[in-house]
Amino acid sequence: MADRGVDMLALPKEVKDQLAELDLELSEGDITQKGYEKKRTKLLLPFFIHTPVEAPPPAYDAQAPGPSNASGSTHANAHTQAPPPSSSSRYRDRRSRRPHRSGGTRDDRYRSDIHTEAVQAALAKHKEEKMALPMPTKRRSTYVQSPINNCTPPDSSSSSEDEGALLRQSSVGAGLGAPAPSSLLQPPSLQSPDSWINRSVQGSSTSSSASSASSTLSHGESKPQPQPQPSQPQTQAQPQYKPQYQPQYQPQYQPQYQPQYQPQYQSQLQPQSQPQHPAIADMLAQARIGLSENSGPPPDVLAAAPQARGSSQVDRPNNPPVVRGMSREQSRSSMMETADGVPVNSRVSTKIQQLLNTLKRPKRPPLSEFFVDDQEEIVEVPQPDPNTPRPEGRQIIPVKGEPLGVVSNWPPALQAALARWGATQGKSPALTALDITGKTLYTLTYGKLWSRSVKLAYTLLNKLGPKNEQVLKPGDRVALVYPNSDPGMFWVAFYGCLLAEVIPVPIEVPLSRKDAGSSQVGFLLGSCGVTLALTSEICLKGLPKTPTGEILQFKGWPQLKWVVTDSKYLTKPGKDWQPHIPTANTDPAYIEYKASKEGTVMGVAVSKVAMLTHCQALTQACNYCEGETLVNVLDFKKDMGLWHGVLTSVMNRIHTISVPYAVMKACPLSWVQRVHIHKARVALVKCRDLHWAMMAHREQRDTSLASLRMLIVADGANPWSVSSCDAFLNMFQIHGLKPEVICPCATSPEAMTVAIRRPGVPGTPLPARAILSMGGLSHGVIRVNTEDKNSALTVQDVGHVMPGALMCIVKPEGPPQLCKTDEIGEIVVNSRAGGNMYYGLPGVTKNTFEVIPVNALGAPIGEIPFVRSGLLGFVGPGSLIFVVGKNEGLLMVSGRRHNADDLVATALAVEPVKTVYRGRIAVFSVTVFYDERIVVVAEQRPDASEEDSFQWMSRVLQAIDSIHQVGLYCLALVPANTLPKTHLGGIHIFETKQHFLDGNLHPCNILMCPHTCVTNLPKPRQKQPVGVGPASIMVGNLVAGKRIAQAAGRDLGMIEDQDLIRKHQFLSEALQWRAQTDPDHCLYVLLNAKGVAVSTATCVQLHKRAEKIAAALTEKGSINTGDNVVLLYPPGIDLIASFYGCLYAGCVPVTVRPPHPQNLAATLPTVRMIIDVSKAACILTTQNLMRILRSKEAAATLNIKTWPTIIDTDDLPRHRPPTIYKPPTAEMIAYLDFSVSTTGMLTGVKISHAAVSALCRSIKLQCELYSSRQIAICLDPYCGLGFVLWCLASVYSGHQSILIPPMELESCLPLWLSTLSQYRIRDTFCSYSVMELCTKGIGTQTDILKARGLNLSCVRSCVVIAEERTRLALTMSFSKLFKDLGLSPRAVSTAFGSRVNLAICMQGTTGPDPSTVYVDMKSLRHDRVRLVERGAPQSLPLMESGKILPGVRVIIVNPETRGPLGDSHLGEIWINSPHSASGYYTIYGEESLQADHFNTKLSFGDPTTLWARTGYLGFVKRTELLDAAGHRHDALFVVGSLDETLELRGLRYHPIDIETSVSRAHRSIAESAVFTWTNLLVVVAELCGSEQDALDLVPLVTNVVLEEHHLIVGVVVIVDPGVIPINSRGEKQRMHLRDSFLADQLDPIYVAYNM
Repeated sequence: MADRGVDMLALPKEVKDQLAELDLELSEGDITQKGYEKKRTKLLLPFFIHTPVEAPPPAYDAQAPGPSNASGSTHANAHTQAPPPSSSSRYRDRRSRRPHRSGGTRDDRYRSDIHTEAVQAALAKHKEEKMALPMPTKRRSTYVQSPINNCTPPDSSSSSEDEGALLRQSSVGAGLGAPAPSSLLQPPSLQSPDSWINRSVQGSSTSSSASSASSTLSHGESKPQPQPQPSQPQTQAQPQYKPQYQPQYQPQYQPQYQPQYQPQYQSQLQPQSQPQHPAIADMLAQARIGLSENSGPPPDVLAAAPQARGSSQVDRPNNPPVVRGMSREQSRSSMMETADGVPVNSRVSTKIQQLLNTLKRPKRPPLSEFFVDDQEEIVEVPQPDPNTPRPEGRQIIPVKGEPLGVVSNWPPALQAALARWGATQGKSPALTALDITGKTLYTLTYGKLWSRSVKLAYTLLNKLGPKNEQVLKPGDRVALVYPNSDPGMFWVAFYGCLLAEVIPVPIEVPLSRKDAGSSQVGFLLGSCGVTLALTSEICLKGLPKTPTGEILQFKGWPQLKWVVTDSKYLTKPGKDWQPHIPTANTDPAYIEYKASKEGTVMGVAVSKVAMLTHCQALTQACNYCEGETLVNVLDFKKDMGLWHGVLTSVMNRIHTISVPYAVMKACPLSWVQRVHIHKARVALVKCRDLHWAMMAHREQRDTSLASLRMLIVADGANPWSVSSCDAFLNMFQIHGLKPEVICPCATSPEAMTVAIRRPGVPGTPLPARAILSMGGLSHGVIRVNTEDKNSALTVQDVGHVMPGALMCIVKPEGPPQLCKTDEIGEIVVNSRAGGNMYYGLPGVTKNTFEVIPVNALGAPIGEIPFVRSGLLGFVGPGSLIFVVGKNEGLLMVSGRRHNADDLVATALAVEPVKTVYRGRIAVFSVTVFYDERIVVVAEQRPDASEEDSFQWMSRVLQAIDSIHQVGLYCLALVPANTLPKTHLGGIHIFETKQHFLDGNLHPCNILMCPHTCVTNLPKPRQKQPVGVGPASIMVGNLVAGKRIAQAAGRDLGMIEDQDLIRKHQFLSEALQWRAQTDPDHCLYVLLNAKGVAVSTATCVQLHKRAEKIAAALTEKGSINTGDNVVLLYPPGIDLIASFYGCLYAGCVPVTVRPPHPQNLAATLPTVRMIIDVSKAACILTTQNLMRILRSKEAAATLNIKTWPTIIDTDDLPRHRPPTIYKPPTAEMIAYLDFSVSTTGMLTGVKISHAAVSALCRSIKLQCELYSSRQIAICLDPYCGLGFVLWCLASVYSGHQSILIPPMELESCLPLWLSTLSQYRIRDTFCSYSVMELCTKGIGTQTDILKARGLNLSCVRSCVVIAEERTRLALTMSFSKLFKDLGLSPRAVSTAFGSRVNLAICMQGTTGPDPSTVYVDMKSLRHDRVRLVERGAPQSLPLMESGKILPGVRVIIVNPETRGPLGDSHLGEIWINSPHSASGYYTIYGEESLQADHFNTKLSFGDPTTLWARTGYLGFVKRTELLDAAGHRHDALFVVGSLDETLELRGLRYHPIDIETSVSRAHRSIAESAVFTWTNLLVVVAELCGSEQDALDLVPLVTNVVLEEHHLIVGVVVIVDPGVIPINSRGEKQRMHLRDSFLADQLDPIYVAYNM
């Protein structure tokens, strides 16, 4: 071969040796590419044959500047851009040099693997774009790998059925610039086979290799063909490169391939007649120089490495809530520095920035129209691309195999052949079995095989039942359960069944109840009606047993009777008994199992005549002769292993040596040794076995494969088989292996052998290779790839059609229409030698076994039925068959086909493969949002570091994206040995997919890339300017007969009695009046965790205590009238007394939740903030809390010297105040209500005396409260309606309140419910958090509670107090769970209040039950209400939020135009009521900006009434129910807070809806919360399972949000339970959560940044 300008053959031996040594160094990474080129040039310089060559252009011209390249294809750069010599060289120099080993490692001869180079070029292109992908953040404990003893030992580290398959060339070395940290290099002695594979198969294999046209030759065939001389001188257009680097694969690239293809693909091949591919390494060298001059190294993905977590927590204060004062925008910008302006060094925000950068890349398909209102089909339909390649050939003509010859001595049935050999050649060996070490275990002769089979047949037919009753009849199905290590027993059982005319169904040995796919095998046995299983004694002992010794009933299996077939248990028939051997007919002979893509296992029935014809066809095609020796490495229970190694071999009296899988694992070279020892003529192997033999090659010097006339490669149809065959040939050619003996074939369970390459005659030219364009393949079209080597697939033929068969290619989907000659389709075969049906499944059978192809017009082409083979391929020149994939490995993404095996191959060509096990990669697709999405799952090596794995994953993404033009949806790495395996060690794809979808995969690393591959989302909605004014809308509603959406509670009515007016105008007077008129009436009872009343307060006690507090305020606090006073108390009676004490003293009370003593750092700043904002003159509190406020711990959080006066009310003066203050008007402020909203805003509202009395009166009327009533309250008493019910309502209405502090429930869950039962309470009030505690904590213990006598039948109304949408699921489950305790389902209802009006709705004692409606979630996002039926897809149930309180009017208004809306329209809820708050109380005093929240007018309709804006979206619907007055009832439905809604893609989302979906995604999600950050949707999920489930949640959360809300999740954060902050009302504090996340204070288990 010639390296350009150097005659390589003429080089002296020592130079060749030095070159080989150099290549080895490069392949092992001991030298950089640059160093390699330098040394190589130096060695070759003296040997140049000087030809005039123009000097190469300057380096920087090698790569065209970006813009000018735009016109060309995107791949123009793919080869020329390589990464700059980044860190790889640094790492490489650090490595310890490995000792040079010959034998096992192989030099540069095997560098034909263009696939790897394609991957390199693709990655180089990505490097150019400098896309730093954010690496996920992970807590250490999450990825503790499985202990070493679980990990695969070195010898089987690459065990997999299609293992070798996957062996791709790996160490491409410097090109990728991949750091290979020294920590990953094991010393040579410890190296696992994979690391030898990496070197030994240097460059050996490729599926997408472009030009390994025939790598057989490039791999050193002895007779190189002369290089064709270019017919014209080199023109300027051709790239000129340094002369010393002529690629070695060039010469034979052409003559071998070209002549055969030329006629058919003339036009496409033209360019190829002038091979111009410069050496890739040379291009890399050029590109590298070009790059390094004008671009620095790529950005370090890990620049934002995690800082020590401790430090990040200490320096950042907990973000306090924002104060509401100025306009909302203003306050946000000034106060939320900590939120929106997160310190930039925070690693979270850096990562989000990186993520945003990755999203700025344009997506591939152009997006078309906007969302259309009410569009039923949400999904974006991709427009057909005009450049899509289309088939242009003529319609294919069926291909005929040669006629099946008639040989005089062929037996009439297969059993007859056995009978013949058993009688005439009894001593002749039939089968040799090996033990685990590879030594001969026993040899079964034809005589023994015959006699044992006859004994078994006799036993089966006559000796199984009691008293010789016949248990089996001819035609019954029998399972054969034999291990792979015992072929002899299997042979006897199989032929025994044939002789007894029962139908054997060979299956795998079940190892445990949890075997992958075991229930599917049960389905097979059921569909075949199997009731009896044959097995060997040893196997029976090994089967899993129940404690009583019975064989375990396997999941999904029918009841089986087990029969042992060892000789000692068989009965010898009498002399007169002979098995009946009829001539082969169409009855089933045996059933072979087959797993479909969906995981179902079906049985393909093969008739007796098909079995015989198949053996005859194989005999003719493979030229089998009597007495030959065959080495079989395949599974003898099915497929090629059964057809050649058990059936055809007996027909031809062949001696079969069976090499079981276990032997191969222990000694990979055993089959080669067997061929050598037995001088075998035929060997039956898979690519895997070729690879294993190459790995172990150095152990064996003197083996000879010269005896082989046929090396049948069973998976020769796989795209990667080309390179396996080539590499094997190269290594073993010196051992006598002839190139023409390698015979790939294509098979399927249904069509059996489809095609096989006939053994060649020495010296004949080898068959062609097809180099196909991946792009064409994805559209199902054959295009010879000439331009873009990076996306080409090299396939070898699988020979010709079988003798006596007819084959054609039909479209895989839809009717079986014949394909055109240049179109890929499914191979269908008509032959007597094929499967007949799926046993017991007539429906599925018809579509597979009885296919009649049709022509373009849809007319059948004939009468004869064909069988679908499940193989995809085409017919090449000379009627050679090419297979490019299987139907079950087909992934249809956006209308394009991709082959799972090709994707695996690309993934394995990415360096370094040290991260994963080669043979353990599963590729499958899942359907998410109306399209298939590709998922890749691989097993990670235990020693792979986090960064390596992440880097490998991100490169796989880029490589697949570049080469296959398809985005990966998810890439997951799981710990070693955790993927479900098939019986021969391959990965069970279907089970893996099921684990993935069920969230049982437990990955240790995951990368989701929904942004790149979900391209069918519609365009974001753009809000159209509303051209219609509010007046027109209102008129339109009236014309349409819709009423204006408004509703009102009943009238408050007038109070007649002046005394009552006086008594009720001010609460302070009401308390004095009660103390005089009914002093001993008990108003309050406070319970502790044991349900014991710890303190009570009668009217007079409360009055007197309030007086003392008022006196203390005037004396100790020197308070002026109208000063604000903070009340800092735990829930209890002290709080109530202090409140009235303040009213008596003329101060304005402000209730504040006390700080949590165990968590001062987080809770004290909020207390401080309210004190500052309210300008409190003093603090009333208990002794305990006073100590805490002044403690050292508090001093660590804030300056304790600046507290206002603190008065301890445990120590009060004895005397009363001189006077009790009476406000001059009812409009004066009674108290301030401060609350932190869910959006993190701290708002204080002013409540006047008039509003207090109106509110108390309204509640009294709605709930019918009076002195003789008792109510139970389990609420936090610090703000809103909770405070009103706890402190105010009893004093106004005179009823007794039983107070249950919610925190007491934590130590005694049933406290609240047992109080209801014990006191026979009729009305109770609680919060959602209390209800949730009871539901989760004691919902399952209702029987125990019932036994204790707990009875809730007394409860008439149980009202949940909230400022949010009704949580229907929670209230329903609460009702259902406690129904057994007598709780009436009608009792549970909700109340609704807001900041501007603390109580708008509350379910009272009278009136209709709350109604429920179902609304369409899609229309809600468009701000519309569309009512749908229950159970409709995308429907959301909403429950009415309680009846509107007396005196309250509600109207629904368009928040933008401020015009009223019609019935059942979504808008903002506006309120008019005497008990609305008077305004916001703020430190800035700029209430004018917020005035419109409290007194706004409609823009049209009723311009006089003043309304308060609640800030909540909702709608009013008139129902069919009647209220107390007999009018139709108007129900108010609250949808959610306007402040909280997320504006994404132009639509309005309510967080609760997304959270509901997320919480449903996986059983381990306890709670979730969502928020947005710079257009990214962030989902935080609390994990209640084990931490190994954490990464399972990421894909499931992404899927569910995409499916149900059509949104792509940007970041998924998995945290511990209890991390999501929840306020006292049970509402999630999403903004607090957001701030903590951005300030990196969450300590997440895992953070996934979805690319």
